[in-house]
Amino acid sequence: MKRIAALILLASLSANAFAFDPFVVSDIRIDGLSRISAGTVFNYLPINKGDQLTNEGAQRAIRALYRTKFFSDVEFDREGSILVIKVVERPSIAKLTLRGNKDIKTDDLKKGLKEIGLSEGETFDRLALDNVQQELTRQYYNRGKYNVSVDPHVTQLDRNRVAVEIEVREGKAAKIKELNILGNHAFTDKQIRDGFESNTTNWMSWYSKDDQYSREKLSGDLEKLQSYYMDRGYADFGVDSTQVAIAPDKRAMYIDASIKEGEVYKVADVKLLGDLILPEATMRQLVFVKTGDTFNRGAIEASSKAIKGLLANIGYAYAKVTPIPKLDKEKRTVDLTMYVEPGQRVYVRRVVFQGNTRTEDNVLRREMRQLEGSWYSQAAVDRSKVRLQRLGYFKKVDIDKKLVPGTQDQVDVSVKVEEQSAGSMQFGIGYSQYSGIILNASVSQNNLFGTGDSFSISGERSTYYSRIGLSYYNPYLTDSGIGIGYSASYSKTDYGNTDFANYATSAKSFSSYLGIPISETDGLRVGLGISSNKVNLFSGYSPQVLLDYQNEIGNKTIHTWTGTLGWNHDTRNGYWAPTRGGLISASTDVALPGSTVQYWKLSTEINHYWPIGKGFVLYLDGQVGYGKTYGHNGISDDAFTALKDASLAQNPNHVITDMRQDLPFWQNYYAGGVRDVRGYQDQTLGPRVCIDGSTPNASGLCNGGYYAQPIGGSFKVLGTAQVFLPLPFLKDVNTARVSWFMDVGNVYKDYSSFNASDLRASTGLSLQWQAPIGPLIISFAVPLRTQAADRHYEERIQFTFGSQF
Repeated sequence: MKRIAALILLASLSANAFAFDPFVVSDIRIDGLSRISAGTVFNYLPINKGDQLTNEGAQRAIRALYRTKFFSDVEFDREGSILVIKVVERPSIAKLTLRGNKDIKTDDLKKGLKEIGLSEGETFDRLALDNVQQELTRQYYNRGKYNVSVDPHVTQLDRNRVAVEIEVREGKAAKIKELNILGNHAFTDKQIRDGFESNTTNWMSWYSKDDQYSREKLSGDLEKLQSYYMDRGYADFGVDSTQVAIAPDKRAMYIDASIKEGEVYKVADVKLLGDLILPEATMRQLVFVKTGDTFNRGAIEASSKAIKGLLANIGYAYAKVTPIPKLDKEKRTVDLTMYVEPGQRVYVRRVVFQGNTRTEDNVLRREMRQLEGSWYSQAAVDRSKVRLQRLGYFKKVDIDKKLVPGTQDQVDVSVKVEEQSAGSMQFGIGYSQYSGIILNASVSQNNLFGTGDSFSISGERSTYYSRIGLSYYNPYLTDSGIGIGYSASYSKTDYGNTDFANYATSAKSFSSYLGIPISETDGLRVGLGISSNKVNLFSGYSPQVLLDYQNEIGNKTIHTWTGTLGWNHDTRNGYWAPTRGGLISASTDVALPGSTVQYWKLSTEINHYWPIGKGFVLYLDGQVGYGKTYGHNGISDDAFTALKDASLAQNPNHVITDMRQDLPFWQNYYAGGVRDVRGYQDQTLGPRVCIDGSTPNASGLCNGGYYAQPIGGSFKVLGTAQVFLPLPFLKDVNTARVSWFMDVGNVYKDYSSFNASDLRASTGLSLQWQAPIGPLIISFAVPLRTQAADRHYEERIQFTFGSQF
């Protein structure tokens, strides 16, 4: 076929080049150009003015112009000493459309087509279109879709243009009807096929698609099979043959893989050779295979990776570690040699940032732990990537290195980022089953003018709650990373509902704080704030215990100076959806002397993420909070005795208890809700009281038939276990993810009231989605450990959305 094409091309060239006597070209004229400029043609033409043109030279020139693929016809003519070149341009591609492709994304296909030379604006080449048809068919075959048809259609348009439409009929993937591993004796089929992506049709195939044949999947499974054996000592394991048969209807696949298990080998000796750089004793600590161990390829590869990582941390960025196993088949032993080639030690000449169109370079540079002019360190590069990811400004962060041309000891580090919106202006409506309809408006920017500073102003209003707030934070007040922040707010609450503690508040506050870094993962937060909070209680509606407390204090308006001290240890690897690492934090808020009520609150939290394989991530979280008052809180013992006597004189049946050591009720902890112990309404777990101070019955009802009001408590415990699930329809975990959870927790009047038997528990599924309107959380929860008095507050389905959350 190629010979015929070559003969046709030769005949064509001969026809387009007339026979003439050699002559000197005085000028060159090109006829037939419309889209391609004459300068472009002259660029490719191997003839210039003043050249002597021969028949052979004309043939070479015609071939050169054909090779550009700009022209479908080229003809040479002569007018005296003027060379006339007549061309017919190939049409340009005005429009390229793909229809019917589902398994391969359109953007991915167009990217591949462009590399072949088929894209909008390019010159149309019929041969390239034929290559595309063959390549697409091959790609679908690799995905097991043998019934695919790829039909290109070309429509002629005006001005020498064409519209190309590629219609794909994918068909259904061939299903694996049989998958046989032949020759396994040491392990069962179930053992060696555990983890295979390919499988015969089963009850989970609708979800996993594991019964759909794919050449890439099968190759990966055979590699896993080899690893399985070699990790268990079978150093001479091999796959002898693989046979794949397809049914006549191209809908069923039959796979047979014949293997040779071999024998189990022991490691007889381990040597480290080459230029070790570091003491051999140090390097041997990173070799995870010892003499006498069963041969394990996975451990050998991990050793190689660990040694390369160690060398990369001290400047040897291109180190190589080659494991060389020597098998003794008679003794069934392996002599292992780890050959180390450190290469040239390199330092970083320059750190270059790309893709940060909004964010200033210095914002990225201050997060970099790999410095210019210092030895290259892979650990510093990895840490820099984590710090950049945790800023929350970027969807993607890639860091690469490249040798500086002409040198062997210098590299440039390239940091490529893909920015995402770090700010928002929202006007919306949210809903919470606790707060009802939420109207909100907010303007926030976590990367203000690209400086890395954050600013927000927001206003919210719901059935019980209204608030307006303003905040600003500069994370780099100093070059050492000390940040400063300010916040101010005004809020009002009105819990005019007998299902909840019935009181109203009106609060104004202002605070300032410093963020002080201690290390790469640790930081302190120190703050000082002032607030004024007016608390209104309603006789006959508010619980008597709250009225008694306010009477003891003697003030409805509470003025507070608050000191804050916090510490956190953060090793999480991401901002929105971490998959490894954790957070340990502890903080205390103290109402300082001079406040209307003097109290302190201590809160601690420990959580961690673990990837547990196959896309699953385990998350554990534990929280404890405790608070208490100190000092006399504005009332002496004598004054309290007088207040008690006056109350007895007014109502002999009511006795005031001394609650001056209790945490103020407006500062109480609460439990229950979509972000707490799911399956229960927000803030409904813990102590509940009747309005008249009486004890509710076992069903939580008070005299009069109403439910006791939750009032919270000064001691809270909460534990959560979640497994984030890999779902095929949720590819981007930074946008949405689903988890199975179990929550355990409750709130107690004080520390001494804690009783593990009173803990509540629930389990269920949760969806967290970073929706355009703000974070959305939907949970379906089933209470596991509950009491009769909780039934009124149970909720199976809970959700919140809107910027408040």
